[in-house]
Amino acid sequence: MSFVLNKLFRRKSVSAVTEVEGVDSGLHRVLTVRDLTLFGIAAIIGAGSFSSIGSACFSGGPAVIFLFIICAVACGFTAMCYADFSTRVSASGSAYTYAYVSFGEIAAWIIGWALLMEYSIGNIYVAFSWSGYFVNLIETFGWHIPLWLTTNYSDAHQAFLDGIVGKLYDAWDLAPTIFGVKIIFDLPATMINVLVTCLVYLGTKESRNISNVMVIVKLAVILLVIVAGIYYIDIDNWTPFMPNHFSGVMAGVSGVFFAYIGFDAVSTLAEESKNPQRDLPRGMIYSLIICTVIFIVLALVLTGMVSYTALNVADPLAEVFALKGVKWMLFIVSIAAVVAMTSVILVFQMGQPRIWMAMSRDGLLPQKFSKIHPKYKTPGFSTLMTGLVVGVPILFTTPKFVLDFTSIGTLFAFVIVCGGVLILPRDNNSREKGKFKMPYINAKYIVPVITLVAFILIFSNHIGLVINEDQSYNFPMIIFYIVWILIAILSYKKNYSLIPVLGLLSCCYLLTGMGWTNWLMFSVWLLIGLVFYFIYGYRKSKLNV
Repeated sequence: MSFVLNKLFRRKSVSAVTEVEGVDSGLHRVLTVRDLTLFGIAAIIGAGSFSSIGSACFSGGPAVIFLFIICAVACGFTAMCYADFSTRVSASGSAYTYAYVSFGEIAAWIIGWALLMEYSIGNIYVAFSWSGYFVNLIETFGWHIPLWLTTNYSDAHQAFLDGIVGKLYDAWDLAPTIFGVKIIFDLPATMINVLVTCLVYLGTKESRNISNVMVIVKLAVILLVIVAGIYYIDIDNWTPFMPNHFSGVMAGVSGVFFAYIGFDAVSTLAEESKNPQRDLPRGMIYSLIICTVIFIVLALVLTGMVSYTALNVADPLAEVFALKGVKWMLFIVSIAAVVAMTSVILVFQMGQPRIWMAMSRDGLLPQKFSKIHPKYKTPGFSTLMTGLVVGVPILFTTPKFVLDFTSIGTLFAFVIVCGGVLILPRDNNSREKGKFKMPYINAKYIVPVITLVAFILIFSNHIGLVINEDQSYNFPMIIFYIVWILIAILSYKKNYSLIPVLGLLSCCYLLTGMGWTNWLMFSVWLLIGLVFYFIYGYRKSKLNV
């Protein structure tokens, strides 16, 4: 039994990872810190800002800005942990590689499997959102796609069964039938996946050039939205500021956090960066700061222009201008949304193949996944497989299911990264000037004191973090409190570094916003992944000696 456990937690050394994966990988090193920052912005500003921000504002009201701040703080601490790892382990693979050198092989596999949810499955939601804005855009030119080619099968079928008259009902009613089966699928979502997959397959430099142009365009349009929207702000719409209490603010955690998950995609580009130890940390942190400011200002503008109750729509940026009668902005917003989401799909579609490439190098996936195309210098087979993993589920899944599914997997990966930094021995050696080194602040006394003060305030003021409004026990919060206490004890005993501890606690807190359904789906997903690992990876691992 102990032999099996030892094999499950076998770890790669930092030197081995850097030596084998960071040198002569066959990939083109063409990315600068500017490119990496723009890639981060490309991944972060997309479906989150143009779609899911609406549902978050609806549940939290104007106070949703607090949730953006909480998520930004959690991601900020996590970004510094990613940055520390990317400096010490400058190889592709993102959190998967970092987990391999800190927690061991089984944790690395679980993270690699969870990241599949973030990049590939997350792209399904972005593709659905892209399709909605694209259909609205071409309709302004008088072009129309049949309804049964602009939605997903499940939603259309459910609308028909419920008798809810509308576009979904009509899509089901008008769809052709072949062998007794209704032909309903989202054609625009499918096509954008195919086009982006082809672009990523052709090369990193080409993807970079197109992504950078799209980022500049969407930042310019978002600035225009903010400037134009300020003119229509009515401060009365900010009252009540927190209509559904703090629980309402936290109810939007899936949507808000989904807006942030892209920054870690930058870390998958280590082997295509000119100076990864210097530029990767900067690219992640710069993009995170820029996007946080944009999100907060955008949320205030949206909730100031109209009542938060009007924002529970798939296209909130277009909706607010439609309600104000500013028709010329609808066209501009639709263009910006299409551009923004295309760039998100592009970056995520680049990230997933490189994680599979790293897993294949370690023997956990077949060798085919790490094969570099001789002409285009990209992981060709992995790129095509990513296109299939995104494209096939588009035909039968729903946007809401994908959104909830993605956020929990990403948070789980962030927890592992922050915890991994705590486990790795501290790097006391001086580093080359300009390269990132996380400042060490001893958490020995700070975290226990913060914990004590926080618990006194929480339980003395009865702010409802243990008992829900329906007087039932809030078990996720109870579990979080237990984890918090354990981390405080370990911080005192082991002199943990403060920044990764705060990152770990912040991400664990955000996980309390996930429902039991999310946890059940995630557990099933992990079990499926473990089956694959024991069938292939456990036996084929290059550490299996």
